[in-house]
Amino acid sequence: MKKKKLLIATGGGDCPGLNAVIRGIYKRAKKTKEWEVYGSMEAFNGVWFEPFRIVKLNRTKVAGIHVRGGTILKTTNKADPLHFPVKDECGNIVFEDRTKELADKIRFHGFDAVISIGGDGSQKISKALFDHGIPIVGVPKTIDNDLEATDLTFGFQTAVQIATDSFDKLVTTAESHHRVMIMEVMGRDAGWIAVHTAIAGGAEICLIPEIPYQIEKLVKKIESRYEKGRGFVNIVIAEGAKPLGGTVTASKGEEGSRHIKLGGVAFELSQQLKQAGIKAEIRETVLGHVQRGGIPTAFDRVLASLLGVKSFEMILHGEFGKMAAFKNNEFVSVPLEEATKGNKSIKPDSFLVKGAKGLGISFGD
Repeated sequence: MKKKKLLIATGGGDCPGLNAVIRGIYKRAKKTKEWEVYGSMEAFNGVWFEPFRIVKLNRTKVAGIHVRGGTILKTTNKADPLHFPVKDECGNIVFEDRTKELADKIRFHGFDAVISIGGDGSQKISKALFDHGIPIVGVPKTIDNDLEATDLTFGFQTAVQIATDSFDKLVTTAESHHRVMIMEVMGRDAGWIAVHTAIAGGAEICLIPEIPYQIEKLVKKIESRYEKGRGFVNIVIAEGAKPLGGTVTASKGEEGSRHIKLGGVAFELSQQLKQAGIKAEIRETVLGHVQRGGIPTAFDRVLASLLGVKSFEMILHGEFGKMAAFKNNEFVSVPLEEATKGNKSIKPDSFLVKGAKGLGISFGD
């Protein structure tokens, strides 16, 4: 009997737990003895480009990969088929919707189903492919934890653990030198990593995109920590944080990308504090991509593995056009429309924020 063909793609930024999802899908699929599992290299670029780069997965390729960071299929956040970069007659980059071409290529290669593992952008591509007739299922992935319709995304807990480990080290050096230490973490437009790290690490100040900060209130908080030159302060700031009435710190993205590049807000805050009269020494640390790398935590391995199993069982049940999700401690399926209707941000009046303030953490508001 001819076996059915399943295609897996990992898109967007790399994330601890991606390999665990791939392994979970493969192991569940093999139990049916009716499916062959393939991977598209570098998101859908493996299907998109010529010559195509599609690999057949087997037991050897997936053995033990759940403990490895990154993705064996590689990934990219470029060549989005919804906004595919091409040069016009003048040599300028313009963006075209080429989703139908991608859907035709997937059909050409004979795939009976697709599982797309990725964040908001990747799941918007999943929705578009479904609208073009591709039987597709999504799996949520982002260290930012900002994807709607799921309580948690794998990779988030690992990123928080990495950030907390780094923050713990900064606390001791801040105390030894009576310094103000500023640690910048990822998260784009959401402050999940920052708030969880601030609570876990015992920060005095946490600045997030959802709550614009007032510099005079930060100065007051910092000065309250110093007496006759003695004291120290540790600050966690999300890369998308901004002052009240101000804008995010960002630069133009790479050629062919529609997204701005966030980063540098720690140095911006440092200058603002110095200009506002803070006399203590200030040091800045930008964690950057270390938050994306390394071995996923046990929690993320479990979450990712079970999302892999759930996504394949959705294939078996014909639940296409949906995304696997973790809600209220259950693994469920949700429509892709629900998953991509907006980013999940922190509500300023949530207990997460109120609880952090109860611990003495200032958000500068």
